[in-house]
Amino acid sequence: MLALSLAVASAAGWQRVTSGLDPAEFDPGVRPQDDLFRHVNGRWLESTAVPPEKVSYDTFVHLADKVEADLRIIIEEIAASPNKRRGSPEQQIGDLYTSLMDESRVEALGYSPIRPQLDRIYQLRSAAEFAAEAGRLSAGGVGGPFDGSLAVEPESGEMVVHLTQSGILLPDRDYYLTDSPRYLEIRAQYVEYLARIFALVGRQDASLDARAVLALETELARAQWSQADSRDPVRTANRFTFAELPRVLPGFDWRAWAEPQGIHQLRFIVLAQPSFFKRFAQLSASTPLDTWKAWLAARYITASAPFISSPFSDARFAFFGRVLSGQEEPRTRWRRGVSFVNGYLGDAIGRLYVEKHFPPAARARVARMVENIITTFRGAIEESEWMTPPTRRKARQKLSRLSIKIGYPDNWRGYRGLEIKADDLLGNMLRARQFDNEYRLARVRGAGTRDAWLIAAQTPNAYYGPGQNELVVTAALLQPPVFDSQADDAANYGAIGAIIGHEIGHAFDDRGRFYDGSGTVRDWWTSEDEKGFAERTRVLVAQFNEFSPAPGLKVNGELTRAENVGDLAGLSIAHRAYRRSLRGRPAPVIEGLTGDQRFFLSWARVWRGKVRDEYLRQWLLSSPHAPTRYRANAPVSNLDAFYEAFQVRPGDRLWRDPARRVQIW
Repeated sequence: MLALSLAVASAAGWQRVTSGLDPAEFDPGVRPQDDLFRHVNGRWLESTAVPPEKVSYDTFVHLADKVEADLRIIIEEIAASPNKRRGSPEQQIGDLYTSLMDESRVEALGYSPIRPQLDRIYQLRSAAEFAAEAGRLSAGGVGGPFDGSLAVEPESGEMVVHLTQSGILLPDRDYYLTDSPRYLEIRAQYVEYLARIFALVGRQDASLDARAVLALETELARAQWSQADSRDPVRTANRFTFAELPRVLPGFDWRAWAEPQGIHQLRFIVLAQPSFFKRFAQLSASTPLDTWKAWLAARYITASAPFISSPFSDARFAFFGRVLSGQEEPRTRWRRGVSFVNGYLGDAIGRLYVEKHFPPAARARVARMVENIITTFRGAIEESEWMTPPTRRKARQKLSRLSIKIGYPDNWRGYRGLEIKADDLLGNMLRARQFDNEYRLARVRGAGTRDAWLIAAQTPNAYYGPGQNELVVTAALLQPPVFDSQADDAANYGAIGAIIGHEIGHAFDDRGRFYDGSGTVRDWWTSEDEKGFAERTRVLVAQFNEFSPAPGLKVNGELTRAENVGDLAGLSIAHRAYRRSLRGRPAPVIEGLTGDQRFFLSWARVWRGKVRDEYLRQWLLSSPHAPTRYRANAPVSNLDAFYEAFQVRPGDRLWRDPARRVQIW
């Protein structure tokens, strides 16, 4: 069914706009007052299956699929064109894609591309050599012991490295520590996977090595912090000078590990979970070297499996895809090829994507929406009942310093000097990761741009960066159903407007309180602010704790609290901004729907999604986001405007007593 259109006035003159909605997708058998999510998405849920190569399917996965198809056309045209200049972006893009798509060559090579590195691992003779080799693998992103990221130190303007706990291949520490039948079964199958990959590379004691790796990872899991604790910006902001590490974290050769990455040059680093790193260092001294070799080999083989022959990639998929997540089939090869190019030449291919698929008018319209949302947020801060006057003043100052980045970076990254060969898949991956590591080190040393984006323009996403006090909205996100340049404002404010409001809201929540307008880590709230915010969010946590997406499984309201607060704040601010955009005029009625109704219907449509049962357990344990149904329904059940738009009454399933409705802004 084609959506009806309405002529409206715009700054550019009269234009035809649509509601941005398709009522044919609605389920008339479900009332919006009872379940807005299913009312809007019911027919989509009935007609849509999770694709066999995926663990979930939702709006954002749909957008990612569309972007991949668009990129495939660009990439394959480049790959097919002759006479590309050596070292040019076109040659790099075309040959990188070709190297992964040349399946026959990959199969013929077997595991010979990883054999030299495995030989290095198994020939290690000391703890210092182990630490140095772990550092080399960390530099290449292929099996090192820790996860890391870069951030700007606001006080000095320096780039610093943040290290976070890692060391395990299963999704979360509960997979090692919980003794329910399901987790026991998963651990047994994990040992089978490890034994299989060890046998594939010719290890004689494959089963023994596999059990040793599980035992070591179990010890590391015991030392790990919970997901909720790891999201605390104060507890995880632990600075250490490099010289301090051997003294405060004895047992691991930190210098041998750091030198291959250049980290030893830094004045200090940030360890998110110090007790984990202390335990890792202790285990490095007390655990037999042969166990560490097996552990390092398992991580390296697993990281390399997508780039070598099918016995390895099949083994990896069988466990991590099918067993852990319920994924039925691996991703098609061309999608893997596009992801490969995206991952290592993101700005090179992103620039071409933006030129073809992101018109300047879309960027300009979203910029106007952001300006209106910021103005609305400023008013909400002024009216806040839980913020004290001094804190409101600081919040206004922080908002005034917010950096806005829409669509794509103003300065694209270059890849000059990165050698890409059409016949060297694993080598391309290793060189690209080393190139990225050197790029990061250059930023640490003060070279290169400081305004680099954390995600590519062709990745459908948005984020708020507290260290830079910045809002980033990518070009790939700005397409239907999240943003529609032909749609009435109501639908766009209900979708991308609420997402933007969500991200800005993180600047002023109980994590954003620890970063001021310059990104400096300091608490700018008072105890009264903290108390007022906690009173409101405590009720929201309780609401989400009641949700059960499957028998025996519950949403963790505390783990998902920050994102749930963001959804409620974003939706509330976006609705006020939409009303403000009308400038006192009545909203048009389109297809029998009022402006407010279209706003909330568009919000619910953003969150349409399905997830495999096997993956749901993993999601609930580790994701800070609640399942999509609750993201659609819970915020609206707290907003008076939703009650007015759909005449929600006591007895309706989404009704909440006014005293139990949560208001943040």
